[in-house]
Amino acid sequence: MPPPPPKPTDDPKKDTERNEYIPSFISKKPFYIDDATASQDDYLEHQRLQSQKNLDPIATSKWYDRGKKVAPAATKYRKGACENCGAMTHKVKDCLQRKRKHGARWTGKDIQADEVVQDVKLGWDAKRDRWNGFDAKEYDQVVEQYNALEEVKKQTSAVQGQDDEERAAAIEDGDKYEAETDMGRQQPTSTRNLRLREDTAKYLLNLDLESSAKYDPKTRSLIEQDPTGADAGDGFEAATGDAAEFERAQKYAWERQERGDKDAVNLQANPTAGEIGRKKQEKEALEKKEAQRKALLEKYGGQEHLQKDPLKNVSVTENEKFVEYDAKGRLKGLSEKKEKSMYAEDVHINNHTSVWGSWWKDFKWGYACCHSTVKNSYCVGEEGRKAIEESAAFSRGDMLAKESAASQSVEVPKVVAEAEGKSLESHVPNAVDRPEKVRSDEGRGKRTYEEMSNGVSAEDVEEYRRSKAAKDDPMAQAVDAV
Repeated sequence: MPPPPPKPTDDPKKDTERNEYIPSFISKKPFYIDDATASQDDYLEHQRLQSQKNLDPIATSKWYDRGKKVAPAATKYRKGACENCGAMTHKVKDCLQRKRKHGARWTGKDIQADEVVQDVKLGWDAKRDRWNGFDAKEYDQVVEQYNALEEVKKQTSAVQGQDDEERAAAIEDGDKYEAETDMGRQQPTSTRNLRLREDTAKYLLNLDLESSAKYDPKTRSLIEQDPTGADAGDGFEAATGDAAEFERAQKYAWERQERGDKDAVNLQANPTAGEIGRKKQEKEALEKKEAQRKALLEKYGGQEHLQKDPLKNVSVTENEKFVEYDAKGRLKGLSEKKEKSMYAEDVHINNHTSVWGSWWKDFKWGYACCHSTVKNSYCVGEEGRKAIEESAAFSRGDMLAKESAASQSVEVPKVVAEAEGKSLESHVPNAVDRPEKVRSDEGRGKRTYEEMSNGVSAEDVEEYRRSKAAKDDPMAQAVDAV
């Protein structure tokens, strides 16, 4: 740690220069002032304005030098530079120049110089100073424009032969008349709510009557006030009859004066001219609107939709028919309308006489005319229906059984026929089997080769169905147990 600087020796000449009448709390240096940096000639330096050594962070804060370039621009594109302008200090996404069709990276032309990148460190106060970086010289342009405008006004007044006093008086008169004009149309709320001190307050009128009007303090107006009993001195304005017409005429006259029309009129001075001008303007506006409407109708049509239907009012007539409504507001007793389908109705295609979905079998939709389950198929009528039925019977095996029975139609002996008839008799529950049946069952052995080659007859199939064990029958075992 370096040794502290030696303390300055007291100069007897300076001691004599000290003012002994200055109190010690003024002449004594604060504890935060370093003796090494303090002036040795002025013992009251800490009390003086620091003009040369200004330590104010706002006054000494720096700002960016906008638009300042580092050096002349490069002659060719450098790697890592902006692809748009060719500067090394930013990338293409941060480039502030207009986006070129072909950037400097590909053309190598008009390469811009690098900007000065500054690291401005601001203090706490300088960061929050709203005027930091403001150049007061920029406001000189506004002052120059104002001075030029004032000079033009003076020259105009001098040409018209008015001096400064007359010009000032004319300006004041114009402001006064302008304020009077605006007072009628856009009167401020504070002015409208003023009243005379001698007038009775609104909220004190007829408070003892039940039918008196209620005062609303928020809007400063009476609620449900009877217009017939209103007094003209209470600020009542009629909104019907000639009063509304007079308001429209007054508004028209004020607008003419504000626009500065050459033929502007005063409604009180010449009411006839104001009324004629207003009616003429309304007529021109109506004719213009009618011409525009006629042009649109000629261009786009639709005149028939604008004509009133003479039967519209006749359709609703008085009658004594009793009508009753339900909870949903619909008429009771009306026939329910069928919901319309999203598909085309009663449209027959491909020679069909019925629509798709009119036939249902085996969980499949089809056509009722030909029983076809293939959509958009061609209808073959009754022949197709028979073919579908025969195909279904063939898939079940019914056609094969009929053909085999017809091929094996031979003469059966009488004894065999009687035995088969007895076997087909109705079964008696809990009955004892006859010995003839037991012997016939024992005598029937395995089928011969001839019987197997001839196929299965319808009688064999029927007998097998009657004699097979019904495993799915829950009462089969109960019958056998008994």
